[in-house]
Amino acid sequence: MKIYSPSYKRATGLKTHKLLPNVIYCIDQKEKEEYEKQGVNLEILPDGIQGNISRVRNYIKDELIKEKGLIIDDDIEAIKIWSTKNENPYPINIEDIEEFFEMAFNMCEESGCKLWGVNIVGDKGSYREYTPISFTNWISGSLMGFINNKCKFDERIPLKEDIDFSLQTLNRYRKLLRFNNVHLIKKDHGNKGGCADYRTVAREKEQFDIFQKKWGNKIVKQDTTQKGKRKKVFDINPIIKVPIKGV
Repeated sequence: MKIYSPSYKRATGLKTHKLLPNVIYCIDQKEKEEYEKQGVNLEILPDGIQGNISRVRNYIKDELIKEKGLIIDDDIEAIKIWSTKNENPYPINIEDIEEFFEMAFNMCEESGCKLWGVNIVGDKGSYREYTPISFTNWISGSLMGFINNKCKFDERIPLKEDIDFSLQTLNRYRKLLRFNNVHLIKKDHGNKGGCADYRTVAREKEQFDIFQKKWGNKIVKQDTTQKGKRKKVFDINPIIKVPIKGV
């Protein structure tokens, strides 16, 4: 199974290989020496690829994966699953993770989907016991499984590339597969390198405008929900309304 992980300026912060020893980190040539010190599998990207995560993902998907494979973040600490038998989610054992991946690819192929992933949050309410899987919910770029998916990550919106790719997949193939009972444990805030190097509120707003114009304000909405007494600030996570019937 081909498992790739784009990584940028995070040589000392890698975690995914501890869960998936076969993962291959995709890096820039100038960072090779630092990453080699970590004793991990490496793929050196051609000059000019790094610097835009959408461009990096397109290269990995089209040139390395080609037909079937995974792109996963470089800082995954655990993969957890909810079960009706347990009050709290429990981690999938390291030796069982690849078995889960194989099952996910099989289900994806058998259901006629071209993309699969897991829940974007670990909240029990988002899991919903009677909806362990769904076919119209967007998938985070933190873990994406591809099967002959011809869509392209939009290089204009590298801070919204995963949501956009999910919408492209839904528009083209009419469904994707998301495991709502599975989620990732990772540190989204405070990490250095990666998208954090160019993620600012100003850029988020700029890319939100491009993203909303692309799909329309009936599909992409800004989250203006007021929570508590504090004044609502710009929420970088939009509300997505997919106009396709089903779960």
